[in-house]
Amino acid sequence: MDYIIFLAAMAALIYGADFIVKESERIALHFNISHFVIGATLVAFGTSLPEMAASMMASYHGKSDMAVANVVGSVIFNITLVLGVVFMIAKSMNPKRNLFAKDSAWVIVPVVIFYIMIQDDVISRFDGILFILMMVSYLMFLFTDSKGDLEGEIDADLQKERFNWGKSVLLLGIGFLFTIGGANFVVESGTNIAHNLNISEWIIGLFLISLGTSLPELVVSLVAVKKGNAEMSIGNIIGSNVANFSMVLGGSALIHPLTINLNATSYDFLILASASIALLFILANKIYNKAGGIFLLTILALFISHSL
Repeated sequence: MDYIIFLAAMAALIYGADFIVKESERIALHFNISHFVIGATLVAFGTSLPEMAASMMASYHGKSDMAVANVVGSVIFNITLVLGVVFMIAKSMNPKRNLFAKDSAWVIVPVVIFYIMIQDDVISRFDGILFILMMVSYLMFLFTDSKGDLEGEIDADLQKERFNWGKSVLLLGIGFLFTIGGANFVVESGTNIAHNLNISEWIIGLFLISLGTSLPELVVSLVAVKKGNAEMSIGNIIGSNVANFSMVLGGSALIHPLTINLNATSYDFLILASASIALLFILANKIYNKAGGIFLLTILALFISHSL
């Protein structure tokens, strides 16, 4: 029964997050907020809502392992699985933006800050505040440096619809209800599954929850490939990963300090660093092709084979 609850709750979590993103777009467009601002906030926040809800709920229930593992696993899956698949199936990727020069720091700096913070085996509330400030810094960077780059991520069909406050507020409320409720049941059922299978909550968070909450990024990236805009997925993943470290971990730490067993999780952190360095290498050499995809999927295979 826990497996059915877990799958249903994960679906509700992702479905609710999609509701929130769509209605946020409608409200922003109603107030004539630019496409750039909408895109920047969606990349940094929207697709990370499932991770945020799941980790914050886990933190609220005192399940630090699950909260942190969800973020670590999501970042690893975003880079290795999502971008690996994108590079494998994209016919041609020639980004106009110099991704290495402009965005490489946002690939590695959040990971370095994360490593520094966990050396005392805890992410404190003060650390959480610093993570939130990193998100503010990232948004300021996007506003000043990336104007216009993200316009293509907005659903143009939304601009043709008549705005209805009652409908938007209702759907936004339903979205939050699905997201928060789904996150609660994901954590509870995931904990039960871990206990029944005699495996750790870290593994449940690292694989089951993080893979499920990475689905929005995977869907957005595959849609971008289908529309011939595969290069946008790289920016999506970088933005989502920054949000995972800053908003998700930061918000979770503010609810309750997160404890970490460095000795037991060192391999997963090594994979996290390896995936980030691999993405840096790909950006520096512009390996946006099957070679880059195989490179990332190989790291994913090592991650799965060692951790399960």
